[in-house]
Amino acid sequence: MSRIAKKPIIIPKGIEVNIINNKIIILKNNLIIKNIIHYSVLPVIKKNKIFFTIYKSYSKKYLMYAGTIRSIINNLLIGLENNFIKKLLLVGIGYKAYIEKKKLYLNLGFSYTIKYKIPKYIDIICLNNNEIVIKGFDKQKVGQVAAEIRSFRPPECYKQGKGIRYSNEFVKIKENKKKINK
Repeated sequence: MSRIAKKPIIIPKGIEVNIINNKIIILKNNLIIKNIIHYSVLPVIKKNKIFFTIYKSYSKKYLMYAGTIRSIINNLLIGLENNFIKKLLLVGIGYKAYIEKKKLYLNLGFSYTIKYKIPKYIDIICLNNNEIVIKGFDKQKVGQVAAEIRSFRPPECYKQGKGIRYSNEFVKIKENKKKINK
């Protein structure tokens, strides 16, 4: 059995979890989240806990799916209790970000402004012109949105780290080639 799949998930108060066929349905207030489960994995709810195993007809190579699905469902439940957060910093002269009508606008030194449509269930806040905070209950979506925004102008190691970086990211600055005068 997978070491991760052996650990049960405790369902927090205020969250309801149902299993129908190969789907897990998570309900909190007006929010409904559906997640499809691999056909070899058997989820069972007992006394406010979710256990994951595989059907006996499948071989041991399918144990990895039980651990993966357990991690995905656990992250969703953690995210529903308290959101996942990623913070991005814009480093560069004239770089700024602002939000209007469910769109993030980025001025990153190009001749045009980049427009990024904010996905459903993701909140983006601009603390000031150079800081972006991304919040959401789905860990994968929050990371994906942060990576997409960062990809517009990744930090450059030769230009004093100009670009978009994560708040805890360290960019090693390299020295440019020098001309030798003869």
